[in-house]
Amino acid sequence: MIPLDDLLVVLAIAGAAALAAALAGAAALAAVRRRSIAVGLTVLVLTVVGAGASATSATGLAMFLSVHDLRVLLVVVAVAAVVGTAGALLLARRLVAGVRDVAAVARSLADEGPVAVPDRALPAELAALASDLVTAAERLAVARARERSLEGSRRELVGWVSHDLRTPLAGLRAMAEALEDGVVDEPSEVAAYHRRMRVETDRLTAMVDDLFELSRLHAGTLRLIPVPTVVADLVSDAVAAARPVARARGVHLVGRGDPDVACLLSAVSLSRVVSNLVSNAVRHTPAGGTVTVTCGRADGNVWVVVSDECGGIPEVDVPRVFDVGFQGSRARSPRDGAGGGLGLSIARGLVEAAGGRVEVANRDGGCCFTVRLTAPRSVPTD
Repeated sequence: MIPLDDLLVVLAIAGAAALAAALAGAAALAAVRRRSIAVGLTVLVLTVVGAGASATSATGLAMFLSVHDLRVLLVVVAVAAVVGTAGALLLARRLVAGVRDVAAVARSLADEGPVAVPDRALPAELAALASDLVTAAERLAVARARERSLEGSRRELVGWVSHDLRTPLAGLRAMAEALEDGVVDEPSEVAAYHRRMRVETDRLTAMVDDLFELSRLHAGTLRLIPVPTVVADLVSDAVAAARPVARARGVHLVGRGDPDVACLLSAVSLSRVVSNLVSNAVRHTPAGGTVTVTCGRADGNVWVVVSDECGGIPEVDVPRVFDVGFQGSRARSPRDGAGGGLGLSIARGLVEAAGGRVEVANRDGGCCFTVRLTAPRSVPTD
């Protein structure tokens, strides 16, 4: 056992020497705090090794070791310092490489190129940080793509709506100037102008209503209230409302469905969806064609199918049928009174807001729109 007095002396000498080395190391760390991690780790390891070496050397000198023993002790201390410093440099190099990989991932957040995924093994903390940054970069890329898509849709909508608003406004101005200048003075012609002005005004009002409905859908402020609904009644009402237009165009309109299908649905939204689809089908079906509307229930879902004989949709246009403002081309080119091409967009928005989906497919010389809504509960029809 070391005598207590000698132990206290050794502790005092070693502590003082180690404290002096630690203070010097702290000053060195403060001086290099703005340098790289490698420099900081090297200084830290040298501080630890220097504190041990100083304590060992000071204690050995105080113990009046022989010159040979003291040299051996100093060689051991020097070897430990070299090995410790080399290990610190290797560790610092690995950490610096990992930090650079993480920094590359962070820089890719600001770029629109591919994400720089690290290809080397990283320490756990840096690996977790890199994984979070990669996830954030992927989400940001999706958000950018969606933003570009929305911006493109917005520009197309502005262009289409501007064009469709310009036509009725020009007609209204021309008819108003004709009436004001007295160019038209026959009572029958004046009445015809007034009727035409009312028709164009109704068309503008419908387009403004569609834009307002679309803005509510995009803003997520539309609230759908489920109520007991007989789906066949909604189909019957939509068919009855569209029959005068269909008759005027020479289109045969047929509606049928199971009258016993009664579910909790948003009757207002579903009625708007069916009306939009039926109106669209009648508008694009040539004279002598048939539009068929059917409905039913299967596997907890309510479905409504609107089939027409429009001649089909070009395959290149099928993915864009529900885009805002899209009015098609060739077989489904816009006609008089077609509006701003918002009806199908609104229909899709209402269906998706109700938790359902709407699909379109070419079939037998025409196309078929299918609406599916989840309605798990039946309700009494009385």
